[in-house]
Amino acid sequence: MQEPLDLDGKVVLVTGGSRGIGRGIATAFLAAGAEVVVCGRKDPESLPEAGGRRASFVAADVRDVEQLDRVIAAAVERHGRLDVLVNNAGGSPPADAATVSPRFSASIIQLNLISPLWLAQRANAVMQAQAGGGVILNIASVSGVRPSPGPAAYGAAKAGLINLTQSLAVEWAPRVRVNAVVAGPIRTEQAHLHYGSEDGIAAVGATIPAGRMGTPEDVAGACLYLASPLASWVSGTALTVHGGGERPAFLDAATPSSGGGRAT
Repeated sequence: MQEPLDLDGKVVLVTGGSRGIGRGIATAFLAAGAEVVVCGRKDPESLPEAGGRRASFVAADVRDVEQLDRVIAAAVERHGRLDVLVNNAGGSPPADAATVSPRFSASIIQLNLISPLWLAQRANAVMQAQAGGGVILNIASVSGVRPSPGPAAYGAAKAGLINLTQSLAVEWAPRVRVNAVVAGPIRTEQAHLHYGSEDGIAAVGATIPAGRMGTPEDVAGACLYLASPLASWVSGTALTVHGGGERPAFLDAATPSSGGGRAT
């Protein structure tokens, strides 16, 4: 029997796949036997490699719909099919919701919600017409399921992405499965921009029940599962990968003098 996580012969497209979480995802799929295409705005210094294979690269800004057409066409031309799309590109710097410009908010929603929809549409058209259908994975965030002060537009876009995942899973079934990975705090090469020093990163990790921030490999493992035959009856779900979430603030605020006893 074939190993369920052996994706030999599958073709995978990962947006933003040359660094951070995307690079971890691309590397994991290569190690599992897949052919991987990554895209990004700039040529990377290096490409993901594993299992004797190296990802190929297509330069594209995912906010430009015409460039998205080129990315899909390049993947299909190189490999003859497209089995998995991972909508990973996204993000946002902090911004004050009271004063942020309309243009900034629109660009964040475009990157994190509208562009994944556009690319999913194009991937679905390929997958519906090929034997075996396909899988679309949207990389969401815990910012979409809890308050997201600072990057408020980002949190709203990720909430929309989770809902979009559920809707597309219904519309495009049964040939195409659509799922989301809801990622918690992940340590990447840019973590210091959000969490400051190593002490700041360690302090954030200490608030997580698992005792650490996540890694790109943690997210990649969830993607491998969702793309594999093991998840053949899993669609329309939001798989949360966050190390147990966040310790409730009331636990630290409570003191023995507050009466203790059971929670209400």
